[in-house]
Amino acid sequence: MDGDTLYSIGELARRTGLTVKTIRFYSDRGIVAPTDRSPAGYRLYGIDAVARLDLVRTLRDLGVDLPTIRRVVDRELSLPEVAAAHAEALAVQIRVLRLRHAVLTTVAERGLTTEETDLVHKLARLSGDERRRLVGDFLDAAFGGLDTDPAFAGIRRSMTPEMPDRPEAEQVRAWVEWAELAMDPDFRAGVQRTAEGLAAERAQGDAAGLCRDLGAVVRDQVGPALAAGVAPASRRADPIVAALTACYARVLGRPDDAGLRRLLLARLESMSDPRRDRHLQLLAVINGWPVPESLAPTFEWSVQAVRLRTERR
Repeated sequence: MDGDTLYSIGELARRTGLTVKTIRFYSDRGIVAPTDRSPAGYRLYGIDAVARLDLVRTLRDLGVDLPTIRRVVDRELSLPEVAAAHAEALAVQIRVLRLRHAVLTTVAERGLTTEETDLVHKLARLSGDERRRLVGDFLDAAFGGLDTDPAFAGIRRSMTPEMPDRPEAEQVRAWVEWAELAMDPDFRAGVQRTAEGLAAERAQGDAAGLCRDLGAVVRDQVGPALAAGVAPASRRADPIVAALTACYARVLGRPDDAGLRRLLLARLESMSDPRRDRHLQLLAVINGWPVPESLAPTFEWSVQAVRLRTERR
């Protein structure tokens, strides 16, 4: 059939796969107008109606409303403009659905009460400015005036969650849990104690070198022992505890005595809080970083080993 061929509405339905009722509906609204009429008054359509109907069906499948479709087929609007507008509208809907999915998943997985669900929902819906205020309040409470030190300013940046404009549901769930931790006064106090301990160590100067990072020392010294099944109370743990206390004595510039071990024990206990590990994992999810390995078992081992030897003295 050539371009001059005219189709009845039934023939057009067979060519497009649409129903006669649907084509008549589009025709009545001027989206696909008939080219002519038969002697009996039936509508006849040209070959361009097939292309128009294919376009209409595609746009309807994509959720474009009929008035906009009519403007597109009449070339009052360009298809790229319409596509861009609808893509943005869909992006908004997707963000809303991800948020809802995150909240409902959190409620289901954690068995939350009505009050807890309300809090989770409110935290998930915070605006960008509201999130930044909550983050700033947490970091201010945790670090106080310590972040005037360039090293602490860097630590503060590394502990700042930055939600992307279009977060995944997993990031929304992580943000909600992070926000709950950040608002926990006890957790804030623990982070503050850890920061103050690190500040006290930094005040001793740079002679301690790598021993300043107690987390790295615990990981390097205790990790292999834990993997090898060394018990905190065993004699095999003695040289590891000695290495930890000697390192901390150099950091603080004081002898390895009962007082130093009590300080070391308090420092290790503040770092063994499982919420600290969870906080770092949530931060990684929100920021799209690799999720760090948990150090909680190594810190707990260190706490037990140091406490046993402190009590013996």
